[in-house]
Amino acid sequence: MTRILIAEDEADMAMGLRDNLQFEGYEVIVVSDGEEAVRTAAEQSPDLILLDVMMPKMDGLEACQRIRQSGFMVPILMLTAKSQEIDIVRGLEAGADDYITKPFSVRELLARIKAALRRTGAGKGLAKILRIGDATVDMVKGHVSRGDQTAMLGYFELEILKMLVENAEQPVERNKILDVIWGLEGFPVTRTVDNHIVSLRRKIEPDPKNPRHIVTVHSIGYRFVP
Repeated sequence: MTRILIAEDEADMAMGLRDNLQFEGYEVIVVSDGEEAVRTAAEQSPDLILLDVMMPKMDGLEACQRIRQSGFMVPILMLTAKSQEIDIVRGLEAGADDYITKPFSVRELLARIKAALRRTGAGKGLAKILRIGDATVDMVKGHVSRGDQTAMLGYFELEILKMLVENAEQPVERNKILDVIWGLEGFPVTRTVDNHIVSLRRKIEPDPKNPRHIVTVHSIGYRFVP
């Protein structure tokens, strides 16, 4: 049975999420703060984590970062009332895979969860360690090192990178990325891809504002340049 960890300090919200996910057949673990989320993730090995951003003891962003630093690469979805793009990018930079703004419908949440749990099988023929400019990327664990800097790629960032690398030098359409990685049922929009690309560039490119390896193809999508 697929196990989902919910970290949410609002009791009514947490219980509502638990009941809906259990109804869908998921095993659910509920915690109420960031520290407990980090500890429970290590102890229970969930298949997916829902993290509220605003929590006591440790916020969701720091909890996400610590979970990723431990090498745990399951999908992480952030739940928050914040909707500004900078907050979305901060969540992605911390290692989150998706970002759901409150209030949201149960149908949307379930679609996002199913999309996050679906593995595409992309990257099977790729090298485990990839050199991109001055960055070294572990394509299995999603670990990026460049000089004395290290970062962790979120699940969707890693899947996007695999897809671009597999089609090196060829433009990949935004809609194709959305369809293959998120699926039409995931309520995706093209801005979803753009936000993940912004975060991906910050972790890989030496100058994210002038990217050399993940290049925008106007009106189409993106292209990977080794």
